[in-house]
Amino acid sequence: MKPRPSFPANLNGSGVKPKPSLSIPVSKTLANGTSKSISAHRPPPVSMGLGLDSGAVRAQMVAKLAAQGVQDALILHAMGRVERHLFVESALAGQAYEDTSLPIGFEQTISKPNVVARMIELLRQGAQGKLGRILEIGTGCGYQAAVLSHVASEVYSIERLRGLHEKAKKNLLPFRLPNVHLILGDGMLGFPKGAPYAGIISAAGGDNVPQAWLDQLATGGRLVAPTVTPSGHQALVVIHKTSQGFDRQVLEAVHFVPLKSGIA
Repeated sequence: MKPRPSFPANLNGSGVKPKPSLSIPVSKTLANGTSKSISAHRPPPVSMGLGLDSGAVRAQMVAKLAAQGVQDALILHAMGRVERHLFVESALAGQAYEDTSLPIGFEQTISKPNVVARMIELLRQGAQGKLGRILEIGTGCGYQAAVLSHVASEVYSIERLRGLHEKAKKNLLPFRLPNVHLILGDGMLGFPKGAPYAGIISAAGGDNVPQAWLDQLATGGRLVAPTVTPSGHQALVVIHKTSQGFDRQVLEAVHFVPLKSGIA
């Protein structure tokens, strides 16, 4: 895949990367393709509600994921690094590392750790090293984007709900992830400005995979999304784009929020 100099990892307007100890760059990409950066002087994230260090609890979660069949070492490492309890309400922090989905407001949920790891592993499908550019449909609270930032060179994450988009910005700001670009827009349209993508992953399921996603997927790339099957139930679908066309694989049943269009 060709590099896209129009989307530098650090978008502070000067072309000079600020010192991590002083500023926290998070790029915000608007639906029209323009970008701006947000910097804030803030200390590194501090674990709250789980003692001074949640590392031991995360390690237990990672061990459980491995026991459940997640084999990709890069994903397990990423899941161990991202503090999931910082993406949920403080009252739910004690449940953050359980294998359960949790409400994040706006009638949305943060997916179970096992589902996040499983979908990213399907996206990578045994890849060695980091993937290239990834498009995430449905930013939600920002947790999966943070995990993806450790397994891909760049992450473009689009959210249609303005309130969640703002929440994700706030949640991700302390993590200093200059390769994560947050977009407020209609996820069904994808984000052609960043295409082609090595992978596309969706946190919402529709009757069909939008054609825009297939068009924006690079040859050799993979798309992972919940999709309604002919029987009327949601299942994980993996689509591999080849030079001859698309290979489609239907996997286990899942339950995700419905895919919707527009910005709300």
